[in-house]
Amino acid sequence: MREAGAGTLLYTTGAGSLDPVPLVGNVNAAAAALRNWAVNLHKELDGTGIQAAHIGIDVSIGTAVMPGRPVIQPEDISPVYWELHTTRRDQAELVFNG
Repeated sequence: MREAGAGTLLYTTGAGSLDPVPLVGNVNAAAAALRNWAVNLHKELDGTGIQAAHIGIDVSIGTAVMPGRPVIQPEDISPVYWELHTTRRDQAELVFNG
């Protein structure tokens, strides 16, 4: 990617990376670390033609995992990735909440 001066690295975590959820506290710290790494990588790659970004997903996918959270299908999320890759390359992060 560096040689070509183009590319996209998109990282995904649950919403606990942004706002810790006690029910999944065991994964919040790791998710927050990945989010932090992706956002800082975005800053480091600024101006290189390579995008790094984080997508926080604040819904259940396919099956209810957390009570009270909306359930969506994978195809409902894919446009968010495409938009971040094609038209929002300057953004380090998007949050999908249905």
